[in-house]
Amino acid sequence: MTILSRFVIPEGVFILTLAFGFWLSRSGKPYNGLLFNLHKLVALAAVIVAVVQLAGILKGADLPALSIALLALAALGVVSLFVSGALMSAGKLDHALLHTIHWVALAALAIALPSAVFLLAGKP
Repeated sequence: MTILSRFVIPEGVFILTLAFGFWLSRSGKPYNGLLFNLHKLVALAAVIVAVVQLAGILKGADLPALSIALLALAALGVVSLFVSGALMSAGKLDHALLHTIHWVALAALAIALPSAVFLLAGKP
């Protein structure tokens, strides 16, 4: 199984997470409970599946520094997405700031992870 084929399922679940997230943001506040929970659960599933696949790929791999940096940025993006999403749902802090952080973290993840996978795909 090639490295790229191992990320087909995580990619599909990530696209579902994006779709539910866009739908959720368009539905306005207060958030629809069912849609909000679907978004959170699908996002959690995407992270779990991606981590399992990535752990299998990285087992015993000798990675270049750029791949490690991109994977670290992707991990920081995932953590930022979870934290900013949780804080937005709590409604305790500035929603606009948290929404901006959520978008920046999403952009970082959307750039870093495919770049790291592309670099890893070039390895034998």
